[in-house]
Amino acid sequence: MHETHSNREKIKLLIKIVAPILVTQIAMYLVTFFDIYMTARYGTDDLAGVSIGSSFWVPVYIGLAGILMSITPIVAQLMGAKKKESVKEAVQQGIYLAILLALIVFLFFYFFIDSLLGFMDLEPVVADVAGRYIFAMSIGLIPLFVYNALRSYIDALGATRVTMVITLLSAPINVFFNYLLIFGKFGFPELGGAGAGMASAITYWLILLIAAIIIHTQNPFSGYGIFRNWEKISLTRWKEISRIGVPIGISIFAETSIFSAVTFMLAVYGTVTIAAHQIALNFTSLLYMLPLSISMGATILVGYEVGAGRFKDAKLYSWLSVGTAIVISFASASILFFLREPIAELYSSDPAVINLAVQFLVFAALFQLSDAIQAPVQGALRGYKDVNITFIMALISYWVIGLPVGYLLARFTDYGAFGYWIGLIAGLTAGAVTLSIRLLSIQKKLGSDTVK
Repeated sequence: MHETHSNREKIKLLIKIVAPILVTQIAMYLVTFFDIYMTARYGTDDLAGVSIGSSFWVPVYIGLAGILMSITPIVAQLMGAKKKESVKEAVQQGIYLAILLALIVFLFFYFFIDSLLGFMDLEPVVADVAGRYIFAMSIGLIPLFVYNALRSYIDALGATRVTMVITLLSAPINVFFNYLLIFGKFGFPELGGAGAGMASAITYWLILLIAAIIIHTQNPFSGYGIFRNWEKISLTRWKEISRIGVPIGISIFAETSIFSAVTFMLAVYGTVTIAAHQIALNFTSLLYMLPLSISMGATILVGYEVGAGRFKDAKLYSWLSVGTAIVISFASASILFFLREPIAELYSSDPAVINLAVQFLVFAALFQLSDAIQAPVQGALRGYKDVNITFIMALISYWVIGLPVGYLLARFTDYGAFGYWIGLIAGLTAGAVTLSIRLLSIQKKLGSDTVK
């Protein structure tokens, strides 16, 4: 991390920060991607079960893990303000909070998942796979949450290549254990969809171990002594993390949970529809790693410049990030539209599933532009530590506009299941517009001073 003096230098630094984040995000998402992909090759019922299971898992995990994302702007601003001595305490308190959040999620799933699945009109085999998948995934909650805290710390120092290298290891590890546990190879039990959950849990523990070793032994991380002389739990620091992190978590939960809500509502259309919807959503989510990575890079760069009082530079990084994501969105939309049949055939050999997935992918192509705008705008707002209004806008966009529009179209028009995807497009578009207006407002308020 360093001060830049020209647009060319800013572009170079943005690429330097974002490129490793992108590889990291793709590698992290590949854990879920291969869970879905390899389960799809195992069977349609198991795919539907894992789809339902992940629809419970993803929004709850991502929403709460989003709280830990506050460590990135906190540490980035501490670095920009030359307050390095405060970094250790912030990260250690983040780890404490990560463990607490993981335990809360574990207890929630342990006591309530059977009841939640019971409310849904699922085929027994699908409900069974979903329950076993979630329980298996829950074994990896603590390492997954703690790794998120450590990763936020590493990224805030600008060392995004380190998290890239660490997370790249997750994909081959996950594929290896998926192969053993889904299909029952080399004497391992054949667990089907539940095996995908167990493989992911094992992967999370191994990745946390690797990250901890690097932070403890390698510069510049070891110099901060993150794992030495542990501070006592500080409710004051938890309050700071939560003040920034809770709105971030709610915003992310609002966005991700709407996709889960759509999956639940599509359950009435049958197993084939759920499977086809999950195929489209799974591949679309992989492409979403592009704007999401730019968003995370924007948080780091904007936070660093705001901490140093360089508000003009923070503004330039904000809109440079948005512009880059918009350009990329056209490539993503083209991939989804023109390669929709090969994409569907990658996942399934069932003609009914393939035909329906192809149609869902057309709608997925349509919301790429909205995703490309709202993601980096949210990232920039987090860099400014402006998160409260953002999560209210997200709630309104996705739950007051997106889901109701989808429900009305599905229920009262001939669009059927596709109506929900039109609702998703409406919600994402509303989010992109309102969040952009908020970012412009914040930047206007701060002015364009170059140096404090």
